[in-house]
Amino acid sequence: MNDIIKNIEAAQLKAEVTEFSVGDTVRVHAKVKEGNRERIQIFEGTVLKRQNGGARETFTVRKTSNGVGVEKTWPVHSPIVEKIEVIRRGKVRRAKLNYLRDRVGKKAKVKELVK
Repeated sequence: MNDIIKNIEAAQLKAEVTEFSVGDTVRVHAKVKEGNRERIQIFEGTVLKRQNGGARETFTVRKTSNGVGVEKTWPVHSPIVEKIEVIRRGKVRRAKLNYLRDRVGKKAKVKELVK
């Protein structure tokens, strides 16, 4: 039974996924369906967390819009996610950045990773 599930999940995976990690500022191009039309909407923010792995892998992006924090979670291999652009790399020391939810303004910034 386990092999059957693995084969089904392997078929669901995207061939190529952009390499990004927690703390990066990304631009997510997501398909939005409005009635019978479909368009691409861009959501730009900081990656707070990446969870699980394989076909079930998800990531959460947070941005501030009109002074209100907005978070969205997408599956990495979802057909709704058109592409993920990495704008800047972040230097962080932990896997989940939940502490950013309490911070506003410059305190909510993540340092840029310089290579």
